[in-house]
Amino acid sequence: MDPAVSAHPDSIDKSPNAKSKPRQRVTTRRLAKMRQQGERIAMLTAYDYPMAKRMDAAGVDIVLVGDSLGMVVQGHESTLKVTMDQMIYHAEMVGRAVDHAMVIVDLPFPEGQLSIDRTLEAATRVLQETRCQGVKLEGGSEQSARIEALVAAGVPVMAHVGLRPQSIHVDGGYRMHRDRDRLVADARAAQNAGAFAVLVECVPPEIGKGITDALEVPTIGIGAGPHVSGQVLVTPDVLGMTAGHVPKFVKQFGDAGAVIDHAIADYVAEVKDAKFPS
Repeated sequence: MDPAVSAHPDSIDKSPNAKSKPRQRVTTRRLAKMRQQGERIAMLTAYDYPMAKRMDAAGVDIVLVGDSLGMVVQGHESTLKVTMDQMIYHAEMVGRAVDHAMVIVDLPFPEGQLSIDRTLEAATRVLQETRCQGVKLEGGSEQSARIEALVAAGVPVMAHVGLRPQSIHVDGGYRMHRDRDRLVADARAAQNAGAFAVLVECVPPEIGKGITDALEVPTIGIGAGPHVSGQVLVTPDVLGMTAGHVPKFVKQFGDAGAVIDHAIADYVAEVKDAKFPS
C-alpha cells in the first residue's frame, strides 16, 4: 500500500490527549528518502506568518515562499514586478512560523537570470536573513552552472522546468509545454548540477511521468499529472480566494473566500445597524 494513503483520516485519534510522534524538520535527505519509499510530498505556497503556521501544523512537507505573491498578494498580472527585498520580507515571516516543513524561497526575476555572482548574493541573503532552507530557481540546462555554484556555496536548490512564469514574454504566455526530450534534458541537467528536487509545471501527465522516471531526485508537479513525487499548488487557489483566472489543473479544497466575505458583510451590517458592539 502507498505510504501516502495508508492511514485514513477517520482512523486517526484527534482527541486533545492523543500522543503524536514528534515531527522532525524536513530536509533534502528526508525528501530523497520520501522519493525512494514512494511517499508523496505535499507542498504549498505561503506568504505570511499565520498561514505558514497553519500549514506547518497540518503536515505540509515543503512551504514555498513563491514569487506568485506578485499576482495573488500584490495584484499584478505576472510575477515579474516582485523584488528580492519583497521576497526576503515575506520569507522572514514564513520562516519564523515554520518548525517542521522545509521552506524554499523563489529567486525573483532577474536574480536568476543575470550574473552568477548576483544570484549567489541573492540566494545567500535568503539563508542569512530568514529561517528558510533553500531557493527555487527557474530553468534547466542553461542554469546548470548557476545551480552548481549555488550548491557549492551551501545553498540547496530546487530547479523549475516546463512553464516558467518569469519567461512568459519569451514563451508567448502561459501554455502547456510538450517537448519531452527538452524537458527531460533540462531536468537531468538540473539534477546533475546538484538540484535536490525539480518542480515540473504545465506538462502533459505522460511527460511528467517521463521526467520522474528519468530522475533520482524528487519531482514536484503543478499541472503535471499524478505520476510525480509530489504536488504543489498556490494556496489562495486551494482555498477559493483567488481573484481572477484559476488554472484548469487546480482543485479547490475549501471556500475560505466565501466565509471571509460573509464575515466581513456581517460585521459591516452590525456596525451600520449599531448592533456591534452591544
